[in-house]
Amino acid sequence: MAVLIDAINVKRRTLFELDNTPFSCLEAEVNTPTARGGQTLVRLKIRNLLTNAVFEKTFRAGDKFKEPDLQLVPASYLYSNNDGSHFLDQESYETLTLADEVIGNALDFLVEGAVVELLKYNGNPIGLELPTFVDLKVASTEPGVRGDSSSGSVTKPAKLETGLEIRVPLFIKAGENVKVSTERGEFVGRA
Repeated sequence: MAVLIDAINVKRRTLFELDNTPFSCLEAEVNTPTARGGQTLVRLKIRNLLTNAVFEKTFRAGDKFKEPDLQLVPASYLYSNNDGSHFLDQESYETLTLADEVIGNALDFLVEGAVVELLKYNGNPIGLELPTFVDLKVASTEPGVRGDSSSGSVTKPAKLETGLEIRVPLFIKAGENVKVSTERGEFVGRA
């Protein structure tokens, strides 16, 4: 039997199923009434994992949700074309394709052979989870000029091998590997 989750127990990053659709909780707020006999309400900001739509919905504390049939499987990025982005499932060795709408800006952080976690719902791929940090090579950047730091700007623009442009410290040169945060799309350090 499927595990049921009470609405009052839904917290940030909890995954649950509502109307045969998987959702992820982004924010949860519990409103307890002061009057006797009032119902405790749970206001959730949730993301539909199939469409990526985000909205808010209020539930009673006793409402129950099913746990979704979600799996995270390791997959390596192969290539992208007009059909979408193609990944190799590391467990079954089958090629899985995700549409551009599902991928979003993840291609800014993916190089050929990069291993990511592919999210499957009822056995079908619906999204991917990037690692927190990725190592990417700096394709081009201007050389840092001595004295640039006096203006208060101690960073310069750099274009990475994936085409993503970020700001890096003056000492970073083209050809070096840098560590980039996938959440913020910012330079973290040398790789």
